Amino acid sequence: MKIENIKVCAFDAYGTCFDINSAAQELSSEIGEDWLSFSSTWRTVQLEYTWLRSLMKKYVDFWKITEDSLDFAMDAHKINIKFKNQLLNLYKKLNAYPELSNCLEYLRDKKIKTCILSNGSPILLNDLVNHANVKNLFDNILSVDEIKVYKPDPKVYEMVTKKYKCTPNEVCFMSSNTWDVVGGGVYGFHTCWVNRFEKEFDRLDYQPDKIIKDLSDLSKLL
Repeated sequence: MKIENIKVCAFDAYGTCFDINSAAQELSSEIGEDWLSFSSTWRTVQLEYTWLRSLMKKYVDFWKITEDSLDFAMDAHKINIKFKNQLLNLYKKLNAYPELSNCLEYLRDKKIKTCILSNGSPILLNDLVNHANVKNLFDNILSVDEIKVYKPDPKVYEMVTKKYKCTPNEVCFMSSNTWDVVGGGVYGFHTCWVNRFEKEFDRLDYQPDKIIKDLSDLSKLL
C-alpha cells in the first residue's frame, strides 16, 4: 500500500544517504582486518556522544563529536594516530549510496520537496552533497546546528514542518537508524526504515510504516 498525500521527503544523511563505513574502508589495508569493527566503534561512540551531550545540555557541533569519537575508537582499537587526519578528511567525502541520485530525481519529478535532516554540521553536509554531486537535487539541508540539540529531540523533526509549513503526516522520513525512525515517527512523520543490512528494529513502542532495503524502493511507496 502506498503512502498518500506526502509533500516532503526528509532524509537522514549518515548511513541513509552516505556510507558511514567508507572512510575506514578506504584505509582498510593500512588499518588492518579490524577496520570494520573500528569503524563501528567510531560510529557507535559518535552517536552516544550526541545523546549524552543533548541530555547534559552541553552542545558542541558534530565535527567536534566526530573528532572526539574517532580519538576514542583509535585508542580502543590501537590504530596509529598518523591516520587520524586522513580519516577525518575521508569522513568529509563519504561515498553516497548508488541509488541516491535516481531516488531524488524521481521525487523531483513527482513534485515532492526533498531535504536532508541531519545531526551533521552545515559545512560537513555541504561537503558530502557536493562530493556526491547531489546538492541540486535537495531543496534544503537542515542541520541540528541551527537549534543546538541532537536527534531524537522532537525539536529536530519540527524543523521540517516549520520549514515547509506542513503537518507531520505530510512528511515521509527515511533513516537507516532505528532510533531516528522512532523519533520521527513519534513526532508524527510517516516513516521508512532503510534496513540495508537486515538488522533488528529497536523495542521502543513504535514500528516503522514501511521497511525498505534501499532508497530505490521509495518509488514503489510514493
